[in-house]
Amino acid sequence: MADVMIAVMPFVGHVAPIAAVARAFLDDGHAVRVYTGSAHAPVFAALGAEIVPWRAAPDFDEHDLEPTFPELKGRKGPRQMLANVEHLFIRTAARQSDDLVAAWRDRPWDVIVADNLSLGARLASERTASPWVTVAIVPLAIPSRELPPPSLGIPPARGPAGCLRDAALRRLLPLATRGMSAAYSEQREACGLPVSATAFEESWYSPDLVCASGVPELEYPRSDLPPQVVFVGALTTPPRSTGELPAWWSEVLEPTASVVHVTQGTLNVDPHDLIEPAMGALGRQPVTLVVSTGIADAAQLPFPVPPNARVAGLVPYAELLPHVDVMITNGGWGGVLAALSNGIPLVIAGGDLDKPEIAARVAWAGAGVNLRTGTPKPGAVLRGWRRVATEPSYQDNAQRIAASLAGHDGPAEVVAHTLELLASRPA
Repeated sequence: MADVMIAVMPFVGHVAPIAAVARAFLDDGHAVRVYTGSAHAPVFAALGAEIVPWRAAPDFDEHDLEPTFPELKGRKGPRQMLANVEHLFIRTAARQSDDLVAAWRDRPWDVIVADNLSLGARLASERTASPWVTVAIVPLAIPSRELPPPSLGIPPARGPAGCLRDAALRRLLPLATRGMSAAYSEQREACGLPVSATAFEESWYSPDLVCASGVPELEYPRSDLPPQVVFVGALTTPPRSTGELPAWWSEVLEPTASVVHVTQGTLNVDPHDLIEPAMGALGRQPVTLVVSTGIADAAQLPFPVPPNARVAGLVPYAELLPHVDVMITNGGWGGVLAALSNGIPLVIAGGDLDKPEIAARVAWAGAGVNLRTGTPKPGAVLRGWRRVATEPSYQDNAQRIAASLAGHDGPAEVVAHTLELLASRPA
């Protein structure tokens, strides 16, 4: 059996899929340690994993980042994404690797398995000369000579003019990321590591094995996808409810109108961004709106709720999604994959971080409408809903992707691919 170190950035959206991977390793009989922040350590401890806490790295509260990272104050949209990447993910990497190397010295692992934004895992892998597996919990952002730069939310070009556009954007990418690249070089230097021969944009991904959540149907076609990339489908299945369901739940189980789910995810949950315009758009339509605020104990909204809306802090997706006809979402990858696994077409208002890229891919795959903003107007939401609710192609494509996702057992596949990697390496 293998001794596995798992590294996961302490965010809800990272913890859920990596917890499923940790459980799969434990169920297969392997020794598992998990390196994560204190807020999420109980999740992994409950599974039976040994916890390695953030000590040298700053242990932060994902719902209140500014006290730990004052550089993020007042930032949203692209400016927030750039600041998040630099300060949360890059400039903590050396100290993350210090924590991991300390755990290695205590007991060497056979392999380190990490979410793709855990850059400290790469540095620790290099410092310990141990194999490293990337679990990509968001869409791949590996650059391609055939596509526009990743994370811009731009689908592949069509025609000669579009190809010239993409080529120009690719030339600009090193300029746009030079600040982050410099920060990464500083982190390597702080660890005593040499200048990397790998481009900064590719440094997030293991040269040994990349287990990518999702399916090829949501990946732009390219001939230069690295050979170590394998798609493993969804990493989580929606958990069933362990508590009391809302009093209005019968309206979901036996709906008298089409059920539309509205969610703003669990990060940047200002309800004025998406929930309010969605209610303004559909409050008088013949639908039942099931709205989640994204905060477990916060089911109240700071504005009037239309009569056809039912609001909860969080809703149990295992019970809800089989009854949903359309999802209106901010585009978090886990929620998008959960919806598509149920064949649900989407209206996506992706405003920051990886969400514009996710919205672009879903629209490119024909399974949803991309509103191209995180703060849409009610009219835009209404038009998007009408398109996915009335044009059969959206549901057809969502069901096509659902069939592909159903062919995978993501966590078990991560375990199998990892063991194959270890078996292929010399003792």
